[in-house]
Amino acid sequence: MTPKHLGQASLLPASPEEAELDYVPNPRAGELYLVRFAAPEFTSLCPVTGQPDFAHLVIDYAPAETIVESKSLKLFLGSFRNHAAFHEDCTVGIGQRLTEEMKPRWLRIGGYWYPRGGIPIDVFWQSGVPPEGLWLPDQGVPGYRGRG
Repeated sequence: MTPKHLGQASLLPASPEEAELDYVPNPRAGELYLVRFAAPEFTSLCPVTGQPDFAHLVIDYAPAETIVESKSLKLFLGSFRNHAAFHEDCTVGIGQRLTEEMKPRWLRIGGYWYPRGGIPIDVFWQSGVPPEGLWLPDQGVPGYRGRG
């Protein structure tokens, strides 16, 4: 489990499929706690128009044996800049990939997408029921209100 990216020069992967996520041993394995990553400037492309789509992503997870290394996660999320997919596919796909590879006790992702065509789209996914006793703070992203 030696991280590939940490402490090394790393190029932005051309696609999410090419991105390699690094995982390291959980320093508090056996302890129930929550990790949160917020990516307020996530971008991808609309698969129909090719126009950029913007989102504020919030990823919460309760680690098991491993944790995701943050630099590799940043590179993975950055690899979506030229990736054409609908909001639902991006949001759910990120959550599923992290869950499949890291195998956390529990994971949820909130994708708060900025309006396209006048309608904001928020997408939520979780790996299952949260573990009993896990503190789940609100994701802290207000619903879109326009200029008001």
